[in-house]
Amino acid sequence: MAINRALIQKQLQEGLNAIFGLEYKRYPEQWRECFEVSKEGNKAYLEDVLMTGFGAAPTKAEGSAVTYDSASEGWVSRYVFETIALAFSITEEAMEDNLYGSLGNKLSRALARSMQYTKNVKGANIMNNAFSNSYLGGDGIELCATNHPLQGGGTGSNELATAADLSETSLEDMLILMGDTVDDRGIPMALNAKKLIIPNELQFTAQRILKSELRQGTSDNDTNAIRTMGLVGGFAINNYLTDADAWFVTTDCMDGLKYIERVKMKTGTEGDFETGNMRYKARERYIFGWSDWRGIFGTPGAA
Repeated sequence: MAINRALIQKQLQEGLNAIFGLEYKRYPEQWRECFEVSKEGNKAYLEDVLMTGFGAAPTKAEGSAVTYDSASEGWVSRYVFETIALAFSITEEAMEDNLYGSLGNKLSRALARSMQYTKNVKGANIMNNAFSNSYLGGDGIELCATNHPLQGGGTGSNELATAADLSETSLEDMLILMGDTVDDRGIPMALNAKKLIIPNELQFTAQRILKSELRQGTSDNDTNAIRTMGLVGGFAINNYLTDADAWFVTTDCMDGLKYIERVKMKTGTEGDFETGNMRYKARERYIFGWSDWRGIFGTPGAA
């Protein structure tokens, strides 16, 4: 339905002081704190395939044959691009009779705000669904789990074995778990923690844990080890996380959480010859997902 004069009656009369509600300060693109960004120009979908390397090298006895190992492909993560679009139209009469500036320009800013909001939500939903077995990765397991299958046998974990609220102790446990991570052939990986990702409700807890010079909440004169050894990137608030207790730590693992852009956002306007309506549209194509679960560690919190 086009926006007509009946929907903007006050803007057809003199004496209106202000029009509000279309534009507010926005949160930045908070998804960028978690996702690698790449672009793809001409495919309907992309696939990332796991390629396993070699295990530990055995000792070769004198005169004996060398041992051969084999590398092979594993599971596949597929990225199917989504098209995100929104539009509105304004009647010719509404544009002519509006007394308070271009209605199209005002609503175009609201359109941009909606598109940015949608992208933030879609990015955050990767973490909002990180513990749900209804949202599985290429290995057939949810993003954060204690039982990711390894191609060489056994399992790996990027979730605390016992769910815990954010604290100095639980964050240390998460960093230790990260340090024990191995690849699919059991070789330890030198993963580094990058940034703590938290919902709005945990911002004060994170500030105390990461920014205090000394240990938080104790009378001991101990140094804050996490501050000096752990998260060099500090923390980032994601206002689109829906669980007030869940928290995550991103790592420097390649091909972890990924945002892939197929078509960058395009905007357009056109007039309809028959009705005289002016139509405005925004459209883009992209996908959020993950390939290597080692790109992020998390816990849903104790609650």
